[in-house]
Amino acid sequence: MAIVLGPNQFGKAEIRLVHVDRSGPVHHITDLNVSTALRGDFAAAHLTGDNAHILTTDAQKHTVYAFAREHGIGQIEDFGLRLGRHFVSSFPWIDGARVEVEQYNWDRIIVDGAPHDHAFSRAGGEKRTTVVTLAGDAAFVVSGIADLVVLKSTGSEFWGFPRDRYTTLAETTDRILATEVTARWRYAAAELDFGALFGEVREQLVSTFARVHSLALQQTLYQMGEAALTACPQVAEIRMSMPNKHHFLVDLSPFGLDNPDVVYQVPDRPYGRIEAAVLRDDAPDAGPSWLAVPGFC
Repeated sequence: MAIVLGPNQFGKAEIRLVHVDRSGPVHHITDLNVSTALRGDFAAAHLTGDNAHILTTDAQKHTVYAFAREHGIGQIEDFGLRLGRHFVSSFPWIDGARVEVEQYNWDRIIVDGAPHDHAFSRAGGEKRTTVVTLAGDAAFVVSGIADLVVLKSTGSEFWGFPRDRYTTLAETTDRILATEVTARWRYAAAELDFGALFGEVREQLVSTFARVHSLALQQTLYQMGEAALTACPQVAEIRMSMPNKHHFLVDLSPFGLDNPDVVYQVPDRPYGRIEAAVLRDDAPDAGPSWLAVPGFC
Protein backbone atom coordinates (compact mmCIF):
# COMPACT_ATOMS: atom_id res chain seq x y z
CA MET A 1 0.00 0.00 0.00
CA ALA A 2 1.27 3.48 -0.89
CA ILE A 3 0.10 6.83 0.49
CA VAL A 4 0.03 9.64 -2.04
CA LEU A 5 -0.93 13.30 -2.15
CA GLY A 6 -4.39 13.93 -3.57
CA PRO A 7 -6.01 17.05 -5.04
CA ASN A 8 -4.97 20.23 -3.28
CA GLN A 9 -5.24 23.99 -3.50
CA PHE A 10 -4.39 27.00 -1.38
CA GLY A 11 -5.28 30.67 -1.28
CA LYS A 12 -6.45 33.66 0.75
CA ALA A 13 -9.96 33.54 2.19
CA GLU A 14 -12.35 36.43 2.78
CA ILE A 15 -10.41 39.46 1.60
CA ARG A 16 -12.65 42.38 2.52
CA LEU A 17 -12.58 45.17 -0.02
CA VAL A 18 -14.53 48.39 -0.48
CA HIS A 19 -13.94 50.29 -3.72
CA VAL A 20 -15.07 53.93 -3.97
CA ASP A 21 -15.56 55.45 -7.41
CA ARG A 22 -14.92 59.17 -6.95
CA SER A 23 -14.82 60.05 -10.64
CA GLY A 24 -17.80 62.40 -10.29
CA PRO A 25 -19.72 64.30 -7.62
CA VAL A 26 -21.92 61.24 -7.09
CA HIS A 27 -19.82 58.50 -5.49
CA HIS A 28 -20.37 54.78 -6.07
CA ILE A 29 -19.25 52.10 -3.64
CA THR A 30 -18.66 48.40 -4.26
CA ASP A 31 -18.39 46.25 -1.13
CA LEU A 32 -16.85 42.80 -1.67
CA ASN A 33 -15.63 39.71 0.11
CA VAL A 34 -13.09 37.92 -2.13
CA SER A 35 -11.48 34.49 -1.71
CA THR A 36 -8.77 33.09 -3.97
CA ALA A 37 -7.42 29.56 -4.41
CA LEU A 38 -4.71 28.25 -6.72
CA ARG A 39 -4.16 24.76 -8.16
CA GLY A 40 -1.05 23.37 -9.79
CA ASP A 41 2.25 21.67 -9.02
CA PHE A 42 2.50 22.20 -5.29
CA ALA A 43 3.52 18.66 -4.36
CA ALA A 44 6.99 19.62 -3.12
CA ALA A 45 5.54 22.03 -0.57
CA HIS A 46 3.32 19.29 0.86
CA LEU A 47 5.85 16.46 0.73
CA THR A 48 9.17 18.13 1.56
CA GLY A 49 8.36 21.68 2.66
CA ASP A 50 9.90 23.18 -0.50
CA ASN A 51 8.04 26.47 -1.11
CA ALA A 52 9.60 27.32 -4.48
CA HIS A 53 6.20 27.03 -6.21
CA ILE A 54 4.13 28.77 -3.52
CA LEU A 55 2.68 32.16 -4.47
CA THR A 56 2.01 33.32 -0.92
CA THR A 57 -1.52 33.94 0.21
CA ASP A 58 -0.32 37.40 1.25
CA ALA A 59 0.68 38.10 -2.37
CA GLN A 60 -2.74 36.87 -3.53
CA LYS A 61 -4.41 39.33 -1.14
CA HIS A 62 -2.27 42.21 -2.41
CA THR A 63 -3.11 41.26 -6.00
CA VAL A 64 -6.82 41.63 -5.26
CA TYR A 65 -6.32 45.12 -3.83
CA ALA A 66 -3.98 46.18 -6.64
CA PHE A 67 -6.35 44.96 -9.36
CA ALA A 68 -9.20 46.90 -7.74
CA ARG A 69 -7.09 50.05 -7.99
CA GLU A 70 -5.66 49.46 -11.46
CA HIS A 71 -8.70 48.04 -13.23
CA GLY A 72 -11.67 48.93 -11.03
CA ILE A 73 -14.31 46.34 -10.22
CA GLY A 74 -17.10 46.41 -12.79
CA GLN A 75 -19.22 43.27 -12.65
CA ILE A 76 -17.98 40.83 -10.03
CA GLU A 77 -17.77 38.06 -12.64
CA ASP A 78 -15.42 40.15 -14.79
CA PHE A 79 -13.33 41.07 -11.73
CA GLY A 80 -13.01 37.37 -10.83
CA LEU A 81 -12.06 36.43 -14.38
CA ARG A 82 -9.34 39.11 -14.50
CA LEU A 83 -7.86 37.86 -11.23
CA GLY A 84 -8.07 34.19 -12.19
CA ARG A 85 -6.44 34.71 -15.59
CA HIS A 86 -3.66 36.72 -13.96
CA PHE A 87 -2.89 33.97 -11.45
CA VAL A 88 -2.90 31.20 -14.07
CA SER A 89 -0.58 33.16 -16.35
CA SER A 90 1.82 34.23 -13.59
CA PHE A 91 3.88 31.05 -13.22
CA PRO A 92 4.08 27.90 -15.35
CA TRP A 93 3.38 25.62 -12.40
CA ILE A 94 -0.01 27.28 -11.68
CA ASP A 95 -2.62 25.74 -13.99
CA GLY A 96 -5.87 26.54 -12.24
CA ALA A 97 -7.51 29.15 -10.04
CA ARG A 98 -10.79 29.75 -8.28
CA VAL A 99 -12.01 33.21 -7.28
CA GLU A 100 -15.10 33.57 -5.11
CA VAL A 101 -16.75 36.97 -4.72
CA GLU A 102 -19.64 38.08 -2.52
CA GLN A 103 -21.08 41.54 -3.09
CA TYR A 104 -23.01 43.41 -0.39
CA ASN A 105 -25.63 45.97 -1.37
CA TRP A 106 -25.78 49.55 -0.14
CA ASP A 107 -28.63 52.02 -0.72
CA ARG A 108 -28.27 55.76 -0.91
CA ILE A 109 -29.68 57.63 2.08
CA ILE A 110 -32.62 59.83 1.10
CA VAL A 111 -32.20 63.44 2.22
CA ASP A 112 -34.96 65.97 1.52
CA GLY A 113 -36.54 63.52 -0.89
CA ALA A 114 -33.41 62.89 -2.99
CA PRO A 115 -30.66 60.24 -2.88
CA HIS A 116 -27.55 61.60 -1.19
CA ASP A 117 -24.39 61.79 -3.29
CA HIS A 118 -22.07 60.07 -0.83
CA ALA A 119 -24.06 58.71 2.14
CA PHE A 120 -25.32 55.14 2.20
CA SER A 121 -27.21 52.66 4.37
CA ARG A 122 -26.64 48.94 4.26
CA ALA A 123 -29.40 47.12 2.42
CA GLY A 124 -30.86 43.80 3.59
CA GLY A 125 -28.82 40.65 4.02
CA GLU A 126 -29.13 39.61 0.36
CA LYS A 127 -25.79 39.05 -1.38
CA ARG A 128 -24.77 38.68 -5.01
CA THR A 129 -22.17 35.94 -5.51
CA THR A 130 -19.90 34.46 -8.13
CA VAL A 131 -17.32 31.67 -8.32
CA VAL A 132 -14.95 31.88 -11.27
CA THR A 133 -12.85 28.82 -12.07
CA LEU A 134 -9.87 28.85 -14.43
CA ALA A 135 -8.57 25.52 -15.72
CA GLY A 136 -5.76 26.21 -18.15
CA ASP A 137 -7.23 28.35 -20.91
CA ALA A 138 -10.83 27.47 -20.05
CA ALA A 139 -13.00 29.64 -17.79
CA PHE A 140 -16.20 28.72 -15.96
CA VAL A 141 -18.56 31.09 -14.15
CA VAL A 142 -21.14 30.21 -11.50
CA SER A 143 -23.05 33.21 -10.17
CA GLY A 144 -25.86 33.51 -7.72
CA ILE A 145 -27.86 35.05 -4.91
CA ALA A 146 -27.69 34.25 -1.20
CA ASP A 147 -29.93 35.22 1.72
CA LEU A 148 -32.81 36.44 -0.44
CA VAL A 149 -35.81 36.28 1.93
CA VAL A 150 -39.25 36.24 0.29
CA LEU A 151 -42.75 35.70 1.69
CA LYS A 152 -46.31 35.49 0.36
CA SER A 153 -49.20 35.70 2.79
CA THR A 154 -51.53 33.51 0.70
CA GLY A 155 -51.50 31.59 -2.57
CA SER A 156 -49.87 28.48 -1.09
CA GLU A 157 -51.28 25.06 -0.24
CA PHE A 158 -49.86 21.79 1.06
CA TRP A 159 -51.94 18.62 1.08
CA GLY A 160 -52.15 15.11 -0.35
CA PHE A 161 -49.01 13.81 1.36
CA PRO A 162 -48.86 10.26 2.81
CA ARG A 163 -49.42 9.72 6.51
CA ASP A 164 -47.73 7.28 8.83
CA ARG A 165 -47.78 6.83 12.61
CA TYR A 166 -45.42 9.82 13.04
CA THR A 167 -47.32 12.27 10.81
CA THR A 168 -49.15 15.01 12.70
CA LEU A 169 -49.01 17.87 10.18
CA ALA A 170 -52.46 19.03 9.12
CA GLU A 171 -53.25 19.57 5.46
CA THR A 172 -53.88 23.15 4.38
CA THR A 173 -55.26 24.93 1.34
CA ASP A 174 -54.09 28.38 2.47
CA ARG A 175 -50.86 29.16 4.26
CA ILE A 176 -48.00 31.64 4.48
CA LEU A 177 -45.10 30.58 2.25
CA ALA A 178 -41.73 32.03 3.19
CA THR A 179 -38.21 31.01 2.29
CA GLU A 180 -34.62 32.23 2.09
CA VAL A 181 -33.38 31.61 -1.42
CA THR A 182 -29.84 30.57 -2.16
CA ALA A 183 -29.45 30.15 -5.93
CA ARG A 184 -26.35 29.42 -8.01
CA TRP A 185 -26.45 29.33 -11.77
CA ARG A 186 -23.82 28.25 -14.28
CA TYR A 187 -23.32 30.33 -17.38
CA ALA A 188 -22.71 28.62 -20.69
CA ALA A 189 -19.89 31.06 -21.54
CA ALA A 190 -17.44 33.39 -19.80
CA GLU A 191 -17.81 36.51 -21.95
CA LEU A 192 -21.31 37.83 -21.24
CA ASP A 193 -23.17 40.89 -19.99
CA PHE A 194 -23.18 39.58 -16.44
CA GLY A 195 -24.88 42.62 -14.91
CA ALA A 196 -27.92 42.43 -17.17
CA LEU A 197 -28.14 38.66 -16.81
CA PHE A 198 -27.97 38.82 -13.03
CA GLY A 199 -30.83 41.32 -12.99
CA GLU A 200 -32.94 39.18 -15.31
CA VAL A 201 -32.38 35.94 -13.39
CA ARG A 202 -33.19 37.64 -10.08
CA GLU A 203 -36.33 39.19 -11.55
CA GLN A 204 -37.52 35.83 -12.87
CA LEU A 205 -36.92 34.11 -9.52
CA VAL A 206 -38.72 36.73 -7.46
CA SER A 207 -41.64 37.37 -9.82
CA THR A 208 -42.26 33.65 -10.31
CA PHE A 209 -42.30 33.09 -6.55
CA ALA A 210 -44.95 35.80 -6.27
CA ARG A 211 -47.00 34.75 -9.31
CA VAL A 212 -47.17 30.96 -9.03
CA HIS A 213 -49.94 29.46 -6.92
CA SER A 214 -47.92 26.99 -4.88
CA LEU A 215 -48.99 23.43 -4.13
CA ALA A 216 -45.58 22.67 -2.61
CA LEU A 217 -42.28 24.50 -2.18
CA GLN A 218 -40.78 21.89 -4.52
CA GLN A 219 -43.15 23.00 -7.28
CA THR A 220 -42.36 26.66 -6.64
CA LEU A 221 -38.60 26.01 -6.76
CA TYR A 222 -38.83 24.18 -10.08
CA GLN A 223 -40.99 26.84 -11.72
CA MET A 224 -38.62 29.58 -10.50
CA GLY A 225 -35.67 27.75 -12.07
CA GLU A 226 -37.59 27.01 -15.26
CA ALA A 227 -38.54 30.68 -15.65
CA ALA A 228 -34.93 31.81 -15.20
CA LEU A 229 -33.63 29.35 -17.81
CA THR A 230 -36.39 30.22 -20.27
CA ALA A 231 -35.67 33.94 -20.01
CA CYS A 232 -31.87 33.57 -20.11
CA PRO A 233 -30.57 31.08 -22.69
CA GLN A 234 -27.02 31.95 -21.59
CA VAL A 235 -27.68 30.11 -18.31
CA ALA A 236 -26.99 26.37 -18.54
CA GLU A 237 -28.33 25.30 -15.15
CA ILE A 238 -29.46 26.66 -11.81
CA ARG A 239 -29.22 25.03 -8.40
CA MET A 240 -31.32 26.24 -5.50
CA SER A 241 -31.71 25.66 -1.79
CA MET A 242 -34.91 26.98 -0.24
CA PRO A 243 -35.61 26.35 3.45
CA ASN A 244 -39.24 26.51 4.50
CA LYS A 245 -39.45 29.37 7.00
CA HIS A 246 -42.46 28.08 8.91
CA HIS A 247 -45.27 30.30 10.19
CA PHE A 248 -47.66 28.63 12.63
CA LEU A 249 -50.95 30.08 13.85
CA VAL A 250 -50.90 30.97 17.54
CA ASP A 251 -53.67 29.40 19.62
CA LEU A 252 -55.32 32.38 21.30
CA SER A 253 -58.37 30.48 22.57
CA PRO A 254 -57.06 30.37 26.18
CA PHE A 255 -57.44 34.16 26.18
CA GLY A 256 -60.94 34.15 24.70
CA LEU A 257 -59.67 35.36 21.34
CA ASP A 258 -60.10 33.94 17.86
CA ASN A 259 -57.24 33.94 15.36
CA PRO A 260 -58.54 34.04 11.77
CA ASP A 261 -55.11 33.69 10.12
CA VAL A 262 -53.79 36.89 11.67
CA VAL A 263 -51.17 36.13 14.34
CA TYR A 264 -48.34 33.65 13.71
CA GLN A 265 -45.33 32.38 15.57
CA VAL A 266 -42.12 32.00 13.57
CA PRO A 267 -39.75 29.35 14.97
CA ASP A 268 -36.23 29.57 13.57
CA ARG A 269 -35.61 25.80 13.75
CA PRO A 270 -36.07 23.04 12.83
CA TYR A 271 -37.16 23.75 9.27
CA GLY A 272 -37.76 21.90 6.03
CA ARG A 273 -35.16 22.45 3.32
CA ILE A 274 -35.93 21.92 -0.36
CA GLU A 275 -33.04 21.61 -2.83
CA ALA A 276 -32.88 20.84 -6.54
CA ALA A 277 -31.11 21.57 -9.81
CA VAL A 278 -32.93 22.72 -12.96
CA LEU A 279 -30.94 22.42 -16.17
CA ARG A 280 -31.09 22.34 -19.94
CA ASP A 281 -30.85 18.87 -21.44
CA ASP A 282 -28.32 20.24 -23.93
CA ALA A 283 -26.25 22.16 -21.36
CA PRO A 284 -22.50 22.26 -22.11
CA ASP A 285 -20.22 20.19 -19.90
CA ALA A 286 -19.78 21.76 -16.48
CA GLY A 287 -16.07 20.96 -16.29
CA PRO A 288 -14.73 22.01 -12.88
CA SER A 289 -17.47 24.63 -12.36
CA TRP A 290 -18.85 23.03 -9.22
CA LEU A 291 -15.54 21.78 -7.82
CA ALA A 292 -15.22 23.09 -4.26
CA VAL A 293 -18.45 25.08 -4.65
CA PRO A 294 -20.79 24.05 -1.82
CA GLY A 295 -23.51 21.98 -3.46
CA PHE A 296 -27.09 21.30 -2.59
CA CYS A 297 -27.74 17.84 -4.01
